[in-house]
Amino acid sequence: MLRRTLIATLCSSVLLVSAVPASAADTQTFPSEQGTLNLVPVVQGLDHPWALAFLPDRQGMLVTERPGNLRLVSPDGKLSAPLGGVPQVWAHDQGGLLDVALSPDFRQDRMVYLSYAEGGGQDGTAGTAVGRGRLAEDGSGLKDFQVIFRQAPKLSTGNHFGSRLVFDRDGYLFITLGENNVRPTAQDLDKLQGKIVRLYPDGRVPEDNPFVGQAGVRPEIWSYGHRNPQGAALNPWSGTLWENEHGPRGGDELNIIERGKNYGWPLATHGIDYSGQPIPEAGGQTAPGTVAPHHVWEKSPGITGLTFYDADRFKSWQHNAFIGTLASRELIRLQFDGDRVVHEERLLGELKARIRDVRQGPDGYLYLLTDEDRGGLYRLGLD
Repeated sequence: MLRRTLIATLCSSVLLVSAVPASAADTQTFPSEQGTLNLVPVVQGLDHPWALAFLPDRQGMLVTERPGNLRLVSPDGKLSAPLGGVPQVWAHDQGGLLDVALSPDFRQDRMVYLSYAEGGGQDGTAGTAVGRGRLAEDGSGLKDFQVIFRQAPKLSTGNHFGSRLVFDRDGYLFITLGENNVRPTAQDLDKLQGKIVRLYPDGRVPEDNPFVGQAGVRPEIWSYGHRNPQGAALNPWSGTLWENEHGPRGGDELNIIERGKNYGWPLATHGIDYSGQPIPEAGGQTAPGTVAPHHVWEKSPGITGLTFYDADRFKSWQHNAFIGTLASRELIRLQFDGDRVVHEERLLGELKARIRDVRQGPDGYLYLLTDEDRGGLYRLGLD
């Protein structure tokens, strides 16, 4: 049904862009410690793509573009026109249409979740919002889109929206939220800046959230003290939420998120201000009552999308994590002993591309998005 609809759309000239064919001639090869990496373009010419989500039953994937477009990539690599029913976004600087995630019950409810920057604050400021809509059977757009969460207050003038969406095994929705580049708010429990929140899929607050019932504290909060968490994923072996976030000048972090914990920003950081001066609020790399980073990069790679690899296709990647980077323009591979990081490898540096998102596909390959004016969707495998 979906394929017939896409073909009909193409015939009516609504389909705007074709994918670069995934043929052997298009494959680029790169070295790695574990063999030769094969990088195949799936779609090129995307406008600052930010996130992707795989539809079930090999029906393709959804891709967000930061200026405000949600697109469908068909299984044979055709890129749809922008889908209808997507909310208006605040597309300035780092803001725009950001993450996309499917409902855990997508086969039954067809719900698609979007995070995005939403305007309307005082003095033209913005904040992160999350909503959901039902994907039409023909893939043409979202129906009955409803906002289920809004960051409050809206303080961003263009920076630090966070915005990753993760469902856990019990169906709770976690949303990572930047501190809008207003550092002290990450420690203010009456604000939703610099937090990770936990909600029911419809936006209601679970009664067992750690701060429910406390005066002057937002009940949505699950953890706090975060700067700009642009990567998050559920560890498939433990079921725990892992998160990575941008430090300032140095001090990018990988964290294991625990209920009610304070992750330190800006009281503790391994980074310094972009001016070269210490962060004024920080007392050092640690602070009483805060959780130290699980892993830290003293020099910031600019870490973004995070995925764990648990497929069977590439055995040497099993129990590894992969993280995209913007500043160093590489893909980071982490190896673990239990939860402890024991080895790091930098991949695809020769590509010289800002890697915004990385996801494990249902076919066992990794899929990458490069965040450029003419960004691309790529499939990555290993010989």
